[in-house]
Amino acid sequence: MVTLLIVVFCLGYAAIAFEHVIRLNKAATALITGVLCWTIYVTMSNETDLVNHHLESHLGSIAGILFFLLGAMTIVELIDSHEGFEIITQRIRNISAKKLLWTVSLLAFFLSAILDNLTTAIVMVSLVRKLVGDSKKRLLLCGMIVIAANAGGAWSPIGDVTTTMLWIGGQLTTSSIVIHLFIPSLISLLVPLFLVGSQFQGPALEAPISETSNATPISNRDRSIVFYSGLGILILVPVFKTFTHLPPYMGMLLGLGIIWVITEILHAGKSSEDKNFFSVVYAIRKADTPSILFFLGILLMVAVLETTGVLVAAAEGLQSSIGNNTIIVGLIGLFSAVVDNVPLVAASMGMYSLDQFHVDHNFWLFLAYCTGTGGSILIIGSAAGVAAMGIEKIEFGWYLKKIAWIALIGYLAGIATFLLLNGLV
Repeated sequence: MVTLLIVVFCLGYAAIAFEHVIRLNKAATALITGVLCWTIYVTMSNETDLVNHHLESHLGSIAGILFFLLGAMTIVELIDSHEGFEIITQRIRNISAKKLLWTVSLLAFFLSAILDNLTTAIVMVSLVRKLVGDSKKRLLLCGMIVIAANAGGAWSPIGDVTTTMLWIGGQLTTSSIVIHLFIPSLISLLVPLFLVGSQFQGPALEAPISETSNATPISNRDRSIVFYSGLGILILVPVFKTFTHLPPYMGMLLGLGIIWVITEILHAGKSSEDKNFFSVVYAIRKADTPSILFFLGILLMVAVLETTGVLVAAAEGLQSSIGNNTIIVGLIGLFSAVVDNVPLVAASMGMYSLDQFHVDHNFWLFLAYCTGTGGSILIIGSAAGVAAMGIEKIEFGWYLKKIAWIALIGYLAGIATFLLLNGLV
């Protein structure tokens, strides 16, 4: 059964990777592969109830991610419909191409530590779509946003799901994460920035032709209210999680409800036709549903490998065959570009105890860095990449050719920096 699951997973993954060649939508491939893997598991297992129990438990965490993604995308679309991004674009529109590259990337890096890499990718990619009309330059910027968002999330306890897991699990403390991982994470971004910078020479990039079609102009007051309230809601989601200990999607849904009320009040006196463009219902319709379904399929695929013990077996195989923890964690980071980093970290937390590696041990810090930044090597290796892929329609093959090697060099540079600063793991 395990062999068949791995074969189906690899075939599905290959179909996603070569979407532009076979001309089959990646969301359809992911959904078919995900359901097919679970079908194989249940039909070849003698414990149907147990399989369904595992599926339901995974579906809870998967649904949380999808609701979070839907809420964040809707809020961003709502800000966009109110032309809220103009508040930022007016300030950075006329700077040179290279300055724009550095500004957007560094903004994503620091914003990711405050929000998280997924929300940051959604916000920044949406912003770049308003700033850059040149599709080639825009794609490169989006690729750098993925790298920057994942790098920024690696040095914050709330910036990435994996660092949050290690933080909540007691393996790492907030001060240790920030102090030991900030510089390696920054290096993993700066190296790709220098490599890509040669392609951003010259004057400011031209903005795209506006796609907005609202006949009713938006007032500066309404634009500012929606922009700052939406951005404030996104920033307060991690705070809500910290104080209530509820999953992040609960804070996102609460925020969506609040901004829904705000927009209803702002446009209460308008006709239905004028108000429609500025409504949450309109924003939800504009949200990229195929990308959400693609994410669902990917997570279902990975969940099977986790449930059947494939990921744990792979980790144990690495431990027995290699033995060197530095190499093992580095490889786990590379695997996180192929398989979601959450189950990989969960498997590592199960394999290694706090008795073996104490709180804030270099092993946990190195694991947080590698799994947080390694996902940038492939476009579907992180939630930020998947979000960018959906919003900007980035092809897997294009990212593999143009961005993957840059992200890999940055990843290795960050590893070298970590080892120099903190000693061998």
